Amino acid sequence: MAGFTHFDAEGRAQMVDVSEKATTARIAVAAGWVRMSPETLEMIVEGRADKGDVIGVARLAGIMGAKRTSDLIPLCHPLPVTKVSVDLVPDSELPGLRIEATVKTTGQTGVEMEALTAVSTAALTVYDMAKAVDRGMEIGGVSLRLKDGGKSGRYEAP
Repeated sequence: MAGFTHFDAEGRAQMVDVSEKATTARIAVAAGWVRMSPETLEMIVEGRADKGDVIGVARLAGIMGAKRTSDLIPLCHPLPVTKVSVDLVPDSELPGLRIEATVKTTGQTGVEMEALTAVSTAALTVYDMAKAVDRGMEIGGVSLRLKDGGKSGRYEAP
């Protein structure tokens, strides 16, 4: 399993030992989207969804998701996140909502998984809150856009 840090020499899953890594400032940005009918997007933007403020609730869900990542992803380290922001922006061309999450910490491992979890949790919350009017919504494009800090340095998606 050469190259996969989450496996030991015998191929068993393991949590990576970060105890010897330097503590540095870390940041990750992830993005994704929820595609929906134009009518559903209009309902969300105008605040007419039966369940309330879809964008506001999804933002909070994304923040909570980032903070709980190690509870959801078995080999993630619990991290003291120092910043989580989640933005949901209506896009009539999609049509739907574009989601971006930024997560920061100062620690011995990165926050890529926290940023990806924030986007995913926000997207799933949008789906949950609007599914009564649009079961055909699609979630996609969840990807890491940026990570910086640590031994591997900076990564920016093309």
